[in-house]
Formats: sequence, structure tokens, C-alpha cells
Amino acid sequence: MSFRNFIPEVWSPLILAALQKKLVYGSSMVTNQDYEGDIQERGDTVHITQFGDPTVSTYVPGVALVYQQVADAGLILLIDQAKSFSFSITDVDRAQAAGKMQPYLEGRAAYKMADVADQFLAAKYTGAAVNNILGSTGSPLTPQPYAGSTSHPADMYVQVLEPLKVILDQNDVPDEDRYITAPPWAVSLISQTQAFVSVTDMQGDPSHVFQRGFMGQVSGFNVLKTNNCPQPVAGGAGTGVWALQAGHPMALTYAEQIASTEALRLQTDFSDGVRGLHLYGGKLVRPDCIAVAYVERPAGI
Repeated sequence: MSFRNFIPEVWSPLILAALQKKLVYGSSMVTNQDYEGDIQERGDTVHITQFGDPTVSTYVPGVALVYQQVADAGLILLIDQAKSFSFSITDVDRAQAAGKMQPYLEGRAAYKMADVADQFLAAKYTGAAVNNILGSTGSPLTPQPYAGSTSHPADMYVQVLEPLKVILDQNDVPDEDRYITAPPWAVSLISQTQAFVSVTDMQGDPSHVFQRGFMGQVSGFNVLKTNNCPQPVAGGAGTGVWALQAGHPMALTYAEQIASTEALRLQTDFSDGVRGLHLYGGKLVRPDCIAVAYVERPAGI
């Protein structure tokens, strides 16, 4: 806004805030931060120690034991993502907006950087073990809505949820804290089965209720609704394909740091500048602990 546009009109102190997506992939229900370490700059690495299991042999009395040398097949988590924001607020804008612009814009900038990181983590599903994938982009699973082309309200449960559960069971993934991430239309299909327990009906520990995107539980999964669920095949109703991810937080690790957030007075204008830097990285350290289902969105939902 230039000085020529400054006129003594009345501006409301309230700001019409932008709507926000529920960011779930970076939450503790989907990822862990076990290896965050000390991140200083882009390109830093976190070294993850990973030993193979000892071998169990048949013991024969009088025969010397052979000692296995346990090798370290360590992993490296590379902090290779660096995102920034920078904006300025003129003194005129600040005066007319009743001084509330800067906190609002700082909050929006932080959210937008978190959204970019959430999408970065969502894309890690492509590293799932080959045997942990149901369907494909060219031949997806096709559960139908109740009272649509099927009268079976558990179609999503039978085609998608139970097979994903079996995959994780066969890989010895812990039963507790399992999750599934799904777009809103898929959550609607999940809620049509009697096995789904809505968050409003849950008993016991209420802490899950306040987790972003948490909708309830079904088949041992915490159901997380998100608009960042990957869509490898775009399209409208009946043509789009989404990648629903089920797993345990031990599978995906995430490390981040806000390296710098600062405000400064700009020399070339009557303005204040605000800038920030976000450093992070993510790695699928246990590809056998997530399972993916490529699911086509049916018409009518």
C-alpha cells in the first residue's frame, strides 16, 4: 500500500483468517523424532545405528561356540530440506490494520512451512516394502459407498482396512499406536461400517481427541483425516486414485529445526521485515512397518 492510498478510513481490527488444512504426517501419531540430533544447517546428517539380529544355533556339548560379529548397517538421515519466508509490513499498513497484521502473518507463514513439510513426509509412502502394497495406480481398489452400487456398508473395511491390518500383522508391527491416513471421502466410507468407533464415542484416555485430524478408530487403526493424502492419479469423482497409508510411528522418522526467525527494520522503506528459515529431513527407516493401498474414489461421495 503506497502513501498516496492512505486515507483516514475505518479498518476493522479483525482479520479474516485463511482456512487451514489438518496437518497430520508430521504429528507424533504418524512419525517419530527419535533421531533428531543437533541440526545446525542444511546438509547436516543424523546417523542411525542399525544392527542385525544375532543368529541362534544348535548347541552341541564339547563343540566350541562360534561368535558372530554383529555388523552395523547404519542409516543416514539427511537434513536436506531448507524452506524460508520473508515479508515486509509498511508503517501505513500497520497503522490502518490496528497493529494486528504482523502476528497474523507470522502465524500464517509458520503454518505454510508446516504444510510444505507435511506434504514432504506424506510422499515417503513410495518407499514402502514391495509386499506391503495393495493395488496400483493403474489397478486400484474400488470400494463402493453404502446404498450406492453396493448394499454392503463394510466395503471399505473388507477391501482396504482388513488387508492392510493383515500385512502389518505378518510383519510383526506392534498393535498399539497403528494409524491410517485418508482423505475426507475415504474417512466417510470408513465411518459407514459398524466397526468404526467415532472419536465422540471413545472411552478412556481423551488425549487422542485433541490430535489434529484424529477421527476415531477402526480395525486397530487410529483414523487420521487429511487433505495432504497423496493423489498419484488426479481426477474427479470415480477417476482419482489416492494412496492411503497405514503403519506405526516407528516407521517414519522426522527431524526439524527452525534455524532462524527474526524481525528487522528495512533500510529502503518505512517498513519492518520478518523472515524465517525451516530446516528438516525425513526418512522411512522401517519400510516393512507401513502398508499402502491405492484406492479409487467412487462416484457419489
